[in-house]
Amino acid sequence: MNNSFPEVLSFIRTIYGKEYIPLHRPVFEGNERQYLIDCVDSNFVSTVGSQVDDFERQIAKFVGTNFAVAVVNGTAALQIALQLAGVRPNEEVITQSVSFIAICNAISYNRAKPVFVDVDLDTMGMSPDALDTFLRQNSTLRDGYAYNRKTGKRFAACCPMHTFGTPCRVPEIVEVCEQFGIPVVEDAAESLGSYISDRHVGTFGKLAAVSFNGNKVITTGGGGMILTNDEKLAHQAKHLTTTAKVAHPYQFIHDEIGYNFRLPNLNACLGIAQLEKLKKILKIKTEIQSLYADFFNNKKWEFFSAPEGKTSNYWLNVVLMSSADERDAFLEYSNSQGVMTRPLWGLLSGQAMFRDCQGDDLLNSKWLEERVVNLPSSVPQNQFFKLA
Repeated sequence: MNNSFPEVLSFIRTIYGKEYIPLHRPVFEGNERQYLIDCVDSNFVSTVGSQVDDFERQIAKFVGTNFAVAVVNGTAALQIALQLAGVRPNEEVITQSVSFIAICNAISYNRAKPVFVDVDLDTMGMSPDALDTFLRQNSTLRDGYAYNRKTGKRFAACCPMHTFGTPCRVPEIVEVCEQFGIPVVEDAAESLGSYISDRHVGTFGKLAAVSFNGNKVITTGGGGMILTNDEKLAHQAKHLTTTAKVAHPYQFIHDEIGYNFRLPNLNACLGIAQLEKLKKILKIKTEIQSLYADFFNNKKWEFFSAPEGKTSNYWLNVVLMSSADERDAFLEYSNSQGVMTRPLWGLLSGQAMFRDCQGDDLLNSKWLEERVVNLPSSVPQNQFFKLA
């Protein structure tokens, strides 16, 4: 065991206490209970009710988009966003290998195939330089669209992710994609409260997807949101996610294949209560990140901070170990001591279902896979970090 390991855990316990420390727990210290009771008393607990509409309006206002459409989870948001961006069967979507499996699942639900490009080390998100190089080497333009020279399939969309809440270089990614006629769908699942300058992420691409899973910055238990400034796309998103039912007071007529992806009112109640505390949550998470940064300063491991000009919500804090062996040793030690830590997701390009997918060398992605450790990042339950 590395002699530094106990010191790290001792520091983490100064923030979170001596009991079991999860990676990221939900915080319910506001009006969640009362709003749920009110919802139950109203009898509108499913997908018909005012709370869903209110939650959508509040999220749209917070992030600065014209429209937001609530769905059951972030994966569903990605699936529908990709479909609305124009992804069709037997096409390809460019994404990053450093990501949660949801993006590749969403691509697959559209019967398309992922293509992987590398990330930047200072954001852990898609590299616009790697994207530009890949497209120039592997695509040909035809009728305003980019086609893969190797497979002949159209690059139907590009989906970068703001990894662990840190904004990637999405303005530059959009600029590259515009040259090749490729729409951008932002995977903003982890990044509510993250900004590039004063502009919230999820507002740069044609559409974006947000997650409200139980481990996110705010939660609806399960839930997600599709973001867009395009009124037509927003209306189509609402239509598709409510079984594509034609509006009528009593008849059931559906004009295309739809999905039962609408968020229930009960979940929206949680979201509304959570939003009331969001600014305070983000402030505390920034304070936690700063404490970690001070602790790891001048130590042998690199602690990750967002690049200049980018504001991260620091959903999950990251320390970079010196090797895969050291990473594994720390993960085993910390988890055995009741402090939950985890490695980077296994690269998507290495998952059994996607090993045959095209990609570049993914050198930065592989380097990160061997070194990333996520540290506990919840809002602590103690007197020093009260949300009230």
